Amino acid sequence: MSAFCQWLATTSGSIALHESLYMYPLVESTHVLTLCLFVGLAALLDLRLMGLALRDVPVSEVAARFLPWLRVGFVIMVVTGTLLFYAIPVRSYHNVFFRIKAIMLVLAGLNAFVFHNGVFRKVFEWDVAPRAPRAARAAGACSLVLWALIIVSGRMIAYNWFDCDMQPPHWAFVAAGCEGYQR
Repeated sequence: MSAFCQWLATTSGSIALHESLYMYPLVESTHVLTLCLFVGLAALLDLRLMGLALRDVPVSEVAARFLPWLRVGFVIMVVTGTLLFYAIPVRSYHNVFFRIKAIMLVLAGLNAFVFHNGVFRKVFEWDVAPRAPRAARAAGACSLVLWALIIVSGRMIAYNWFDCDMQPPHWAFVAAGCEGYQR
């Protein structure tokens, strides 16, 4: 994978995006603004599942109003996130925080998949209850924690404390996959 990232970094598109005066900041800003939209709506849905907000509104109604926007926001975040990776693939791939973010994204996706294909299928049985079933509350809490970790680790990607060039501590050297790294 490191070799692929090194090749990707030499492509004209990657170089152009990384060195662009306007495009890279535009992509990054779009990524962050869409993240705000997505996480804000997801947090409201999660808080409703946990019985901490919008208790008088049926879960199905909250979901019906928010899920289309969540899907659009997620697609835009994936596209802009992929472009951000494309602009600096080697540094991103060897960044401990990028790896943590990737793991948390997979876990958040699994959490959403399990929720939507599990307890949410029977939402009409518990839709208006001020307190959702334990599985729904757990899914909401997991979602909040995972997205908080995604945001923090995503923000930490900008810092190079553990970059391969910096000769990080051994654990960070291994975690960042620096063994095959070539300067």
